Amino acid sequence: MSKIISWDDFEKVELRIGTLVRVEKFPEARNSAYKIWADFGDILGIKKSSAQITVHYKPEDLVGKQIVAVVNFPVKQIGPMKSEFLLAGFCDENGDVVIAKPERPVPNGVRML
Repeated sequence: MSKIISWDDFEKVELRIGTLVRVEKFPEARNSAYKIWADFGDILGIKKSSAQITVHYKPEDLVGKQIVAVVNFPVKQIGPMKSEFLLAGFCDENGDVVIAKPERPVPNGVRML
């Protein structure tokens, strides 16, 4: 059963749209991952993170794709890099991450309602 949260709790989470502008392999990561940079528009600019999305995606296929991300978690050290956002995704039947994305293009930085 899911834990019930208040609307006020949900409103604290900033889910925003960004466009991936750079993706690199992250060999220093404990688990297979990429270093990713996303443009969140004039509001937040470009932020970086890491993502364990190597099973379904190649770096060259990700650049230019829009993503959903949590942008108001504290910065987290992941190996040699600082993660500034959390890429939203869901696990498939094998536990591999599938990226959450908008159904059609929207402006970078837009917050989920």
